[in-house]
Amino acid sequence: MAKKKTSKPKIVSIGGGTGLSTLLRGLKLFRADLSVIVTVTDDGGSSGRLRDELNVLPPGDIRNCMIALSEDEHLMSRLFRFRFNSEGGLHDHSFGNLFLTAMAGVTGDFAEAVRLTSEVLAIKGVIYPSTTSNVHLRAELEDGAWVEGETRITASRKRIRCIQLAPSDAHPLPDALDAIDAADLITIGPGSLYTSLIPNLLVNEVINAVRASSAIKIYIQNIMTQPGETEMYSAADHVEALAQHCGGILFSNILLNNGKPSPEILKKYGAEHAGLVEIDRDRLHALGLNLVERDLLAEEGVIRHDPDRLAQAVLQIAGLE
Repeated sequence: MAKKKTSKPKIVSIGGGTGLSTLLRGLKLFRADLSVIVTVTDDGGSSGRLRDELNVLPPGDIRNCMIALSEDEHLMSRLFRFRFNSEGGLHDHSFGNLFLTAMAGVTGDFAEAVRLTSEVLAIKGVIYPSTTSNVHLRAELEDGAWVEGETRITASRKRIRCIQLAPSDAHPLPDALDAIDAADLITIGPGSLYTSLIPNLLVNEVINAVRASSAIKIYIQNIMTQPGETEMYSAADHVEALAQHCGGILFSNILLNNGKPSPEILKKYGAEHAGLVEIDRDRLHALGLNLVERDLLAEEGVIRHDPDRLAQAVLQIAGLE
């Protein structure tokens, strides 16, 4: 399918969790057509409760992306961030999660609920759930045991051998595949490797669509390892896990943070068994990757990517700045 020539570059960002939201907060400031593909395997917190009680897809990661792409001071954006604090069943539910769930009930179509809610928030971009199938995660651990469910997988604290979707025949939205086909740039990450990034790629046809795309493809490496998922993982370990699940390297560019957090904050993370992701350059070069290193750090009590620096680096790699 031939790409339509437009004045705006077309960007597809794949992922979930706070990492994807951080990237989107930076990208929305640039003149681009943004499409976002978001994982729907969360089974914890407010999203997990709604999923169990109402049999809906988990809205949390999608809600966070909507907020990231909305005007920060917009009243509806603030409303979607609001969490109830009570002694009853509403405790810790976010208004945004409840709104999306209600909209899905009214329309009978989760993808349509996402579209209509995006209009309410007047977001800068289009958000697609990675699938509208009711999928869960299964993981084989290093000891050969299988664990069901994202929350249990993370809580197992054992090294993960592989991750699967159940059921395995989940399909993406056709519009999401069209966005991948038309993209000038496709990013994945930052985010939890096994529970936010890889699940999107396991949806049928997505790997083939990304591989067939002529877009620039960038994997954004996490700054820190994640307890219960990637303890002691180097950057090359992350890339090899992605490649294992995708049948080879899909993203030939890797963006790495080389900024140094303070010893004090690293000590706090170390107490929770998280550390800086080692940049093992020789292994990464041997995998055929183009390495791009930048100081991307925004240290504000927690170690995160700075949204503006991150977006700028991504656009520089793709020659879109």
